Amino acid sequence: MADFGINVDPGEVGFDAQRLQRIDTHFRRYVDDGRLAGWQVMVSRRGKVAHLASYGHADREAGRAVEADTVWRIYSMTKPVTSVAAMMLWEEGTFELSDPVSKWLPEFSQPRVYMGGPATRPVTVPATEPIRVWHLLTHTAGLTYGFHRIHVTDEIHRLRGFDLGAPEGFDLAACVRGWAELPLTFQPGAEWNYSVATDVLGRLVEVLSGKSLEAFFRERIFGPLGMKDTGFWCPEDQQGRLAALYMPVPATGKAIRADAFGRLGTKPPAWLSGGGGLVSTTRDFSRFTWMLQNGGELEGVRLLSPRTVKYMTRNHLPGGVDLATYGRPLFAETRYDGVGFGLGFGVVIDPVAYRVPTSAGEYHWGGMASTAFWVDPAEELAVVFMTQLLPSSTWPLRSQLRQLVYQALVD
Repeated sequence: MADFGINVDPGEVGFDAQRLQRIDTHFRRYVDDGRLAGWQVMVSRRGKVAHLASYGHADREAGRAVEADTVWRIYSMTKPVTSVAAMMLWEEGTFELSDPVSKWLPEFSQPRVYMGGPATRPVTVPATEPIRVWHLLTHTAGLTYGFHRIHVTDEIHRLRGFDLGAPEGFDLAACVRGWAELPLTFQPGAEWNYSVATDVLGRLVEVLSGKSLEAFFRERIFGPLGMKDTGFWCPEDQQGRLAALYMPVPATGKAIRADAFGRLGTKPPAWLSGGGGLVSTTRDFSRFTWMLQNGGELEGVRLLSPRTVKYMTRNHLPGGVDLATYGRPLFAETRYDGVGFGLGFGVVIDPVAYRVPTSAGEYHWGGMASTAFWVDPAEELAVVFMTQLLPSSTWPLRSQLRQLVYQALVD
């Protein structure tokens, strides 16, 4: 990967080189004691890579080390990509954020909301307002994930075959029709709940553009940005670069291979998940973050206007509150205290409540296999972290990485 590597002396962009090494020292311990198989991290400032490090194995059992071009399953880091795709269409006047989704997806024309009863016989009422595009982008539609295992509506999803995947033979359109038949967890706009909303948004991109989500991503985002190794699967002749997937042993915390999940990314999927289906490399995803950091443009290619990026990365939760106030206390790829939500991104609104010395306005997301990224406009900083450990809540990798990056900023 000759075009990807450290290309600036850390001191020239405000980093202490010795302090940056603390990142490597800390995360090596995770590999040395068996909690992770391997990892890779990229830290850039003002568009220059100041730190790029790898350690451990992409495939521990095969003895294959993490390399600059290792391919990783990024799961929910797909969501910001889908949100960018939708907002590219919004910039073309294709829809308004306040438009009902049923205008293009008629299966959502009469949503119903769960009120009580068991999963086998739920009591529902009509939604008081339609699900709008804005609700999908902000996870306030009332949709959910079956794997949450918190609310009755989660169980209803599992009973219909929607847990970590979808019923056999379902494509994206069938998934969306299936979700539309199930009761919402709450009235649209009433709360925040991490959900399949971005998958529905991906289907909306397909209908509005007349292209499959895979084709839209390839032609409008990945191709223009030079993200040559990002897609919904890793081609067979490149799978020697695909990292293995791991899970912790509950009793010891040691990472063991999880091949049942690891098959994701090895062949074309039955349905294109805009919420969690992509594989990528550190290089490719770094280019995506730099596009955002540059206000929607990279190396002469513009995907979004600067004003659209700023709008997407503001807190859109009503009243300017954080997720701890407006969200449900369940799994998501971010902390809740001090974090709001924009159009596809978690947005830091109070670094003190967030308990990390980041900046207000920093935006981010992560993936189920413990991958993560953030962009800090105030510090002109972008960071990408890759590993393959399910679930992402196993270790506090993201908060630790933040404190290690910010302690190395000394200008």
